Amino acid sequence: MNNEQRASEILDVDLLSFEKGSSSQRNAVVDGVMASLKNGFVYTAHDLSESFLDEAYAMLGDFFSSPTEEKLGYHRPESNGQTGYTGLLVETAADADVADWKEMLNWRAPLPKGHPLRNGYHYHDPVLPEATVPGIEALLLDFHDRVSDIQRRFLRIIAVGIGCHETFFDEMLEHGPTLTRAIRYPPMSEAPSGDHVWAGAHDDINLITALPRATKKGLQVLIDDEWVDAIPPDGHMVINTGLMLERLTNGTIMPGRHRVVGDPEEPGERLSVVQFCHPTPWTILNPVPSCVTNEHPLAYSSVTAASALEKVLWEINLLG
Repeated sequence: MNNEQRASEILDVDLLSFEKGSSSQRNAVVDGVMASLKNGFVYTAHDLSESFLDEAYAMLGDFFSSPTEEKLGYHRPESNGQTGYTGLLVETAADADVADWKEMLNWRAPLPKGHPLRNGYHYHDPVLPEATVPGIEALLLDFHDRVSDIQRRFLRIIAVGIGCHETFFDEMLEHGPTLTRAIRYPPMSEAPSGDHVWAGAHDDINLITALPRATKKGLQVLIDDEWVDAIPPDGHMVINTGLMLERLTNGTIMPGRHRVVGDPEEPGERLSVVQFCHPTPWTILNPVPSCVTNEHPLAYSSVTAASALEKVLWEINLLG
């Protein structure tokens, strides 16, 4: 089976058909999502406009092309990579021996003043490069909100698929530390050694992750022990699953193992923006009853979302 055939195992669905379609159309979307998520990945059509993505990626390109000294002015070491700028060769995949060849800009929606989650839990007010790229702050906060809304809506499909009410995830997402991350992957020809890749093989920690667009190929998914290029159809975004969803579903939905590697046929840099959808830190990640059966007995203990995130931040060299 060639790479193209393997890629077809990542199905494409339509979020709007679930929301506005007939009962049979809704069921077809749920079935397609659950089938595709056996590999941890699915493509979905959405209502985020291409012109809006064009504007966001253009502004981010302007930021990353600014001098290194200027970008470092937006670095906040106390945030452990959860807001502001993170430079090259910092984040390291949990199973990797060398750091990823990438630089990042991270931001979240600001919490209301006096909110109890401000006391710890890696919440930091967004640090965005307004002085370097005028207008970027409002645009990126809007970007965060729009993609976050799509992820919330997409989780309703998954909720139905695992036998829960479609609003099952809604409460745990309210003021969750969902993180948006713009990533510039420099040309591989500039990497300090041949041991580095753009991003080493890993599983995401969160519930689901959304990737609306990438400027080059590079994202690969592990399917049946083979690496497969993830290339969504036009007008679709990539959704993949994380470790928190694995725990909540008692392993019914496994995390999508992936990496990002340079393609020799497409040299140069790559820009992408991903968003990691997180539950509120005090959420107890306890397997839902519908996923615990005689055939699939309880296999996961209960942990808080906060402790699960802390562990992974330490493993990828962002904590401490």
